[in-house]
Amino acid sequence: MLPTGPQLRLLQLLSCVTLVLLLQVTDAKKDLKSACTTCQQVTDNFNKGFDRTAKQNFGGGNTAWEERTLSKYETSEIRLMEIVEGLCDSSSFECNRMLEEHEDHFETWWFKRKTKHPDLHKWFCIDTVKVCCPKGTFGPDCNACVGGSDAPCHRNGQCDGDGTRGGNGKCSCDHGYEGEFCLDCIDGYFNEVRNDTFSLCTECHSSCKTCTGATNQDCDECKDGWEDDEQEACVDVNECSADPSPCEEEQYCLNTEGSYSCSACDKVCSGCTAAGPDKCRACAAGYQDTEGTCTDIDECSQPEPVCTKEHEQCVNTEGSHVCVCSSGYEKQEGECVQTLQPEKEEESEASETTTSPKEEL
Repeated sequence: MLPTGPQLRLLQLLSCVTLVLLLQVTDAKKDLKSACTTCQQVTDNFNKGFDRTAKQNFGGGNTAWEERTLSKYETSEIRLMEIVEGLCDSSSFECNRMLEEHEDHFETWWFKRKTKHPDLHKWFCIDTVKVCCPKGTFGPDCNACVGGSDAPCHRNGQCDGDGTRGGNGKCSCDHGYEGEFCLDCIDGYFNEVRNDTFSLCTECHSSCKTCTGATNQDCDECKDGWEDDEQEACVDVNECSADPSPCEEEQYCLNTEGSYSCSACDKVCSGCTAAGPDKCRACAAGYQDTEGTCTDIDECSQPEPVCTKEHEQCVNTEGSHVCVCSSGYEKQEGECVQTLQPEKEEESEASETTTSPKEEL
């Protein structure tokens, strides 16, 4: 029976509530991971500050007196404050908030716990503020990752939440591995070594889609572009031997392992079998076969002239020719006419501007 109006609205409401709760849980896990990252940065910066101040002192004129009366700088509150001041960048909100909330813990560790607990990250982030977990564990209770805390994801992947109080502990497998425990191999890889706690996946031969070993005779199935030969080994298919060729008319085919490529023929060719002017099936217009190689035809040296208009001369070009006007002539409306000399131009202009005595009268 289909839900009625009120029932439908109730189902929609429950769906919305469920979605909100899921989003809140997701955000909470992200926050837990982020908090651990921040804590790690804080403790790393503390250790850097500790090293930076290792050879410093109070900086006054009488250091010996200051150390006797104010305690040694090495273990002083002044040194602690100098270190703490450099823990966070001013723009890092999360870092400064964590420092503000837990600054007293740094004082406790500095004066009371440092000798017994020298690992600040473990004491502060894991045991005290509890935002991190030991390596190989995750979640609120620091449970061991899949594969155990010593070998998370059997060393073939990343444990979600590893070292933090967040995450779900599921494995994100490295390339080549798959499965809940990252012990299985993806297609294209095979188990070179495999037991309940260890797996080594090795890549198949390039011809194999799936395989049981490293050679082309160990393929269970050949990749596209490969085929079984008489010895049941996967060998390359020569696509370039196909008739017709897989390439365009003015291209030649180049076989590669498992595939092929097409490249343009030389410009002197009309069809070709490979690269170069000596691999043409026929010569392109403007070229001729000279002892097996297509070479340029010099149209200007032919018995019959190709530039026939008056005062024209032929200039050979690669694969063709052009007709240009001879020296002293220029093209006007398709004809070569004599270029007017500068002296003649001046005489012509003078004659145009000079008037006769009768015209002046």
